[in-house]
Amino acid sequence: MNLPALVQAQSLIKAGDIAGAENALATLAETEGDHALVAALDQFPAKDLLAIIREYDASKESLVNLLVTPEQFAQAVVLEKRYADLTHEQLRGMINSVIFRDGADAAEFLYEIAEVEGGYDAIADYLQERTQMVEHFYRYATFDLYEYGDESKTQAIDDDLLNLTRETETRASAMDRASVEDHDWMEVTYLLRYELPEIFREVLLKLRARYQLYLRNLQNDEFAESNATDEEDGEDAGAPKKNTDDGDDDDEESAL
Repeated sequence: MNLPALVQAQSLIKAGDIAGAENALATLAETEGDHALVAALDQFPAKDLLAIIREYDASKESLVNLLVTPEQFAQAVVLEKRYADLTHEQLRGMINSVIFRDGADAAEFLYEIAEVEGGYDAIADYLQERTQMVEHFYRYATFDLYEYGDESKTQAIDDDLLNLTRETETRASAMDRASVEDHDWMEVTYLLRYELPEIFREVLLKLRARYQLYLRNLQNDEFAESNATDEEDGEDAGAPKKNTDDGDDDDEESAL
């Protein structure tokens, strides 16, 4: 990494000045052209690129977000787990801001993410809060949990998922896609399901495994809480009753 702009940007990131780092990279594009910035980002550490992209602001455009390539973005996005964001809201916003930018091929970005080690986990993190809806969409081609889709479409069963490939999966119509173009998790799910079925298969298997683990942990917590309550009730039942008699009544009876 020998370009002064990249050295400056990396130094600013270390100092915590993310906006300054992004401005340094934007200056490179302004002086030498967009192609120069795209080429420079190949030399930029993925963790530093992530630090910039992660600070997206929906109210303004980011030149880095607009120019980062699918390969560069994929290398950066799989590092998001280092931030330990349990809600994954930052991850969702970051991915949406890049893959749904004007002129981008969102499916290409998703494909490149899946190609990187940890990519399937990153996509599963993105969809984790919507696991039940993703499962329902897989089975019934609708996100409405109270509907069961078009009867003309074959309802999916668990065994089908293991055999889901581009060769076996039928493509949905353009009208179907128009109904889910939210530039968010629904559109991502649609693209995975119908354009990248092999990736969808692996991601859904991960989501299922995580959901089952969640249910087991929930049952264990409820069991532990129930045991603790039973023990407390048992201790209360076996404890001697406190004597609140101060003896005054006995003295009065004796006097009489």
